[in-house]
Amino acid sequence: MEVRPHRVINRKTTKVIQVGSVKVGGKSPISVQSMTNTLTTDVKGTINQIHALEDAGADIVRVSCPDEKSTRALKEIIKEVSVPIVADIHFHYKRAIEAAEMGASCLRINPGNIGDQKRVLEVIKAAKNNNCSMRIGVNAGSLEKNLLEKYKEPCPEALVESAQHNIKLLEDNDFFNFKISVKSSDIFLTVKAYQKLSQICDYPLHLGVTEAGGLFTGSIKSSIGIGQLLMNGIGDTIRVSLSSDPVDEVKAGFEILKSLGIRSRGVNIISCPSCARQAFPVIETVKVLEEKLSHIKKPISLSIIGCVVNGPGEAAQTEIGLTGGGQDNNLLYLSGVPHSKVPSSEIIEKIVKMVEEKIKN
Repeated sequence: MEVRPHRVINRKTTKVIQVGSVKVGGKSPISVQSMTNTLTTDVKGTINQIHALEDAGADIVRVSCPDEKSTRALKEIIKEVSVPIVADIHFHYKRAIEAAEMGASCLRINPGNIGDQKRVLEVIKAAKNNNCSMRIGVNAGSLEKNLLEKYKEPCPEALVESAQHNIKLLEDNDFFNFKISVKSSDIFLTVKAYQKLSQICDYPLHLGVTEAGGLFTGSIKSSIGIGQLLMNGIGDTIRVSLSSDPVDEVKAGFEILKSLGIRSRGVNIISCPSCARQAFPVIETVKVLEEKLSHIKKPISLSIIGCVVNGPGEAAQTEIGLTGGGQDNNLLYLSGVPHSKVPSSEIIEKIVKMVEEKIKN
């Protein structure tokens, strides 16, 4: 479907960095990330989870490297997957060096936590030697002690100052292949920090509301925070942090991008909440369709509306539409044009077949 003028987002043009095969920043598509929650030393389990994330559409996957055994496991894991792998590093500079040498495409670090200048230099050298990018990961829950003393509590100014300090550390050592995040579990703090940072630097920004919560609450918080920033043209790559299956993070990420008309993947179902006017069980129909069409990766739009109040209008905006009709005379549309009548008992089978045929052709 054509993007309407009022939906156009004027995205800020940032520097382009390379995360393995994926470009981040500039005019590159906004990428969707997730993170494994298996033990990295469980090589088979981690590979299986990454494959599931790849199938869900993840562009980049982060893997935690808390110890040497984990960084050593990266080599075997990276061999078996297609997506670029980001090594999640905290505190120990040797883990960053090992991860770069094992083939990680990016190192997620907070340079201020790595140690003295000499250690930062060693990490930068390893990143350069192994064609590895970095992410400066500033988090409200782990701000530097001097900033907490200065600002008394996490605030947008503290997050941005931490980012600026770390940017200077990398730039002073001739390293520019990095992106930045300034995350908090507080939506207001997160949004203000990213807005301030976007005004003063041109590096690509990794968006996220950290520790957002479970699938339901976390998806809502992330949609508000990430969505608000994206609508204002801020952000180059996103991760929806959920206490849930990592695949849910990818699905939620694509739903956020899809709802803003930024990026489409899979089936986009427009459906009514149902009421006494419905001519077929809308909620159950949508639930089954989502499940039966979950394998579809190409973008396609459906409207499933229970009655004629909004049904024809929504069908005019989607590729396949269904409007409930009296006496079991539900009407199917193709690109807004009436196609055929279908009884309620055949809705699922008919729509699944139409979607699969349309994708195939």
